[in-house]
Amino acid sequence: MAFLVTALLVAVAACSGPTRSGSVVVSGSSTVEPITIRIAELFNDSEPTVDLLVDGPGTGDGFEMFCNGETDINDASSKIAQEQIDACVENGIEFIELQIANDGIAVMTNERNDAVDCVSTADLYALVGPESQGLETWAEANELSAELGGRGDLPDLQLHVIGPGEESGTFTSFIELVIEELSEDRGQDATTRPDYQASSDDNVIIQGVSGSPSSLAWAGYAFAREAEGVKLLEVDGGDGCVAPSDETIADGSYPISRPLYLYVSADKVRSNPSLAEFVDFYLSDEGLAAVTEVGYVGLDEPTLERTRALWRTRTTGAA
Repeated sequence: MAFLVTALLVAVAACSGPTRSGSVVVSGSSTVEPITIRIAELFNDSEPTVDLLVDGPGTGDGFEMFCNGETDINDASSKIAQEQIDACVENGIEFIELQIANDGIAVMTNERNDAVDCVSTADLYALVGPESQGLETWAEANELSAELGGRGDLPDLQLHVIGPGEESGTFTSFIELVIEELSEDRGQDATTRPDYQASSDDNVIIQGVSGSPSSLAWAGYAFAREAEGVKLLEVDGGDGCVAPSDETIADGSYPISRPLYLYVSADKVRSNPSLAEFVDFYLSDEGLAAVTEVGYVGLDEPTLERTRALWRTRTTGAA
């Protein structure tokens, strides 16, 4: 990927040519963070005296701050949950929901693992779902996978599971897209096994995969697509194995695809001209060019026009 961020707090600012002063504080998803940082850099080329603070602790942690009125924008790699909406309502925070890109969740193993090329959603549930606690090899998931309609042909290799923690929007999206339906059918909680290596930092996840020869992990596609030492697996959602790519994520044929969002504080837009100007730039052609520049998948024209219309009219609430 063209632009990776490892710092927890990045201040994007310049020191000359004032046209507007002010500040904008963005927190939330580590997945969306590289997009926002690149757009902040481009914005500061023309508005160098606006201080833009961009942080990526995770979608959930970001919403906690956003709904407490501590930030202007929350980057999100999953749609706002009802409990987060309730927290914003309780604190009088109105928000504008803007889809700004698409991404997939990449399922990965180590590049040296030539025993696995494709996993089904049944395999993934059996390997990392709520009924998989204590499994130590891939093959131990075969019985449950076959019961759920999978092929039941996972290899007899040690299983080292790595993934995002519960504060991450990638975790939430993975639950919604892979685990939730099967867990409900089986009367289980919609969650993952608790005994895995969790991190909110996609770079840490990728480092773990590259260091473990029979690992299984999931992380944002934009982070994983050019990572060294990992192999991206195809995923079978019921219509055959599909590899993640810009094309399969854009058309939805890759089974673990998801939208990416900005949540903008409506009250702070009204009181902070710099915030409104930054979002204007973010949604411009020049701003959104950064989506593909840093490795994500852009919006189709109808979705882009809908996003821009929601911003023009300052429409609040979750779509």
